Amino acid sequence: VQLQASGGGLVQAGGSLRLSCASSSRTFDSRVMGWFRQNPGKARDFVAAINWNGGRTRYADSVKGRFTISRDNAKNTVYLQMNSLKSEDTADYYCAQGTVTRNDYIPTIVRDYPYWGQGTLVTVSS
Repeated sequence: VQLQASGGGLVQAGGSLRLSCASSSRTFDSRVMGWFRQNPGKARDFVAAINWNGGRTRYADSVKGRFTISRDNAKNTVYLQMNSLKSEDTADYYCAQGTVTRNDYIPTIVRDYPYWGQGTLVTVSS
């Protein structure tokens, strides 16, 4: 499985960015998908995830109300719309495909996501 993330960049505080992640998986439409972020020397933190059919989502408290995760199963792609960005949102953002299949349960820990894309850097200037 290959995941290709894109959409990162430099944005001013208060601005918006939309990340995309395209998956090569033939079972994409039955898998939970997530976004995590990481800064150098820090742990990889959960940001948001979406269940297999898009009917359920889950967010870290720090991004609730500002970020929205969505997916298009016809395009094998998951998105992260990030609004009202803050300097503390600066990080490498990683998309991940999880092991949960056709279920409403949404995991938030790294080990439940065996497949990862490369990071896309988001830098928010204050």
